Amino acid sequence: MSNKHTATIRDIAQIAGVTPGTVSRALNSSTLVKEETKLRILKIAEELDYSPNLAARRLSTGKTFAIGVVVPFFTRPSVSARLDGVVSILSNSQYDLVIHDIASPKQRSIGFQDVLRPERIDGALIISMPIVHEDIYYFNNSKVPIVFIDRKNPDLTDFDSIIIDDVLGGYETTQYLIKLGHRKIGFIGDITEELTKPETDIKKQENPFMFTSSRDRYKGYKKALSEAGIPISPDYYGEGQYGYREARELAFQMLRIDDPPTAIFAASDIQAFGVIRAARRLGLSIPEDLSVIGFDDIQAAELMELTTTRQLLFESGRKGVELLLQAISDDHKEHINITLPTELIIRNTTAPPKV
Repeated sequence: MSNKHTATIRDIAQIAGVTPGTVSRALNSSTLVKEETKLRILKIAEELDYSPNLAARRLSTGKTFAIGVVVPFFTRPSVSARLDGVVSILSNSQYDLVIHDIASPKQRSIGFQDVLRPERIDGALIISMPIVHEDIYYFNNSKVPIVFIDRKNPDLTDFDSIIIDDVLGGYETTQYLIKLGHRKIGFIGDITEELTKPETDIKKQENPFMFTSSRDRYKGYKKALSEAGIPISPDYYGEGQYGYREARELAFQMLRIDDPPTAIFAASDIQAFGVIRAARRLGLSIPEDLSVIGFDDIQAAELMELTTTRQLLFESGRKGVELLLQAISDDHKEHINITLPTELIIRNTTAPPKV
């Protein structure tokens, strides 16, 4: 029979010269513990091969030590990058990550009811999920803290949030193309209810979640054109299901008109890749014949040498889960709403138009 002693929180506390409570908070990534002290405690815990009895901790604390993350289509590169930020924090904590992938509006309502329960999770991150009025009820009555990432809604002021200003991002992206000398600038984005003609009900069914980022980037695009005195042409607007192939087909149509654009702003990098593919299939050189700019700056954008507007995807996930851990440890803290900046990343797919 083994006589090996199993390390406890009290053992760690004695060596570190702190109280067991401080050790517990450090192991749970509490912001109430100084970073220097936390690192010292974690190092001692690792040296002692400390392994908490999760079942015992759950019984003694009434916590699940699980964080729920609700996302739509978590395989999308932008969502995955945010999740990487979340994992970077939770991997050094005592919390497990439970991902709930929502693929339809019906799943959304059921998912919120099912996920936001204290017997399942200690807190929830809701990432890039469009919010409808009916959802607000579940949030306001949730017994677990919630932090929203990439979702702005006037009814969510009582919750922590991490967002970017998509209108400003779209405006500055378009301004860059205008400063290069372009006046014939196309836009390719997602289907949105606001931009869809009333008679095309099928299009509304194709965007059941009613994502708003593309719509807001288009608003910024229109604002920049209007300020520059450039007419907004319906021939230079294309909307379709999010995706590479859909954007490629939209670009084919736009680039085949009698007076095609000299630049195209795609609402995401994935859609920008589709535009580039279409242009090359038509024998156009990039950026000599056509400038292309995306949005997000996912990892593949650098490989494709794509000019794009970067949003801090990883950072938004990291900051979002930090806010959530603070909320879990302090029920009475003030709500924090952070707007992260965007940044224009100039690479090799944009240039002044041919004279």
